Amino acid sequence: MTRPATRDDLAGLPVEVAPSLLGAHLETVVGGDVVLLRLTEVEAYHGLGTGDRPDPGSHARSGPTARNATMWGEPGHLYVYLSHGIHSCVNVVCGPEGVAGGVLLRAGEVIEGAAVAERRRRERGGVVRTARDLARGPGRLGDAVGLRHPLHDGIDAVTGAERAGARARLLLPAEPSAATTGPRVGVAGIAGTDAFPWRFWIDGDPTVSPFRWGRGAAEVAARQGDTPGVLD
Repeated sequence: MTRPATRDDLAGLPVEVAPSLLGAHLETVVGGDVVLLRLTEVEAYHGLGTGDRPDPGSHARSGPTARNATMWGEPGHLYVYLSHGIHSCVNVVCGPEGVAGGVLLRAGEVIEGAAVAERRRRERGGVVRTARDLARGPGRLGDAVGLRHPLHDGIDAVTGAERAGARARLLLPAEPSAATTGPRVGVAGIAGTDAFPWRFWIDGDPTVSPFRWGRGAAEVAARQGDTPGVLD
C-alpha cells in the first residue's frame, strides 16, 4: 500500500527523510513508457549550512551553482545530474526551500516496465544479466527510469507535472521498510566513512548495490576502525 508523497513528507533534512523512502515507489512515464520501481537503497546528502555539520561529499557543499540549483529548491523535485559524462543519477530534493539537500536513489526493484527498463539499459550500453541488475546502482537506476540530465533535472515528483515529455511520481509506503545503515558508496575521504553513515538499504534485498570505498576513504576508515558490510 502506497500513497502520493507530499511536500511536508519531504521537508525534513535528507538524513531524516532518507529511511522513509525505502520501500517507496518511483513511477516515471517517458515517451509513453511506464516504469515503476520499489526503492531498496538510498543515500542522504546535505548542502552548505544544512544540518549540524558540513558534508564534504555533497554537490552543494560549497553553496549554490548552476549544476546543483535544483537541490536548493522546494522538496519533492528530482535533482538529476550526470555522472562520468554518461549516466543520469536521480535524487529526491529534501528539506525546506532554500536549504540544500537530496537523497540519491541508489537502487531499486523494477516491478512494472521491466522490458522498457532493459531496453533503455542496453541502449545506454549496459549489460543486463539478471532482473536484479536492472536498477542496481544509481547509474543503472537512472537509465532504467528514463530520466536524463539536463532535460529532466527539476521534474516535480509530487505534482507529477510534465517536463520535457516526462512525468514522475513518488509514492510512499504506509510503513517504511526496516533500514540498515552504513557509509556511503564510493565517496572520497571522511565523507565515505562511518562519520557519515548516511546510506540506507533493505538488508538482504538482492537489488541493493555492492559497497566500495571511495578514494582515500578506506585509509580514513582504518584509522577509525570502520568495518562496513559488503554485498556482492
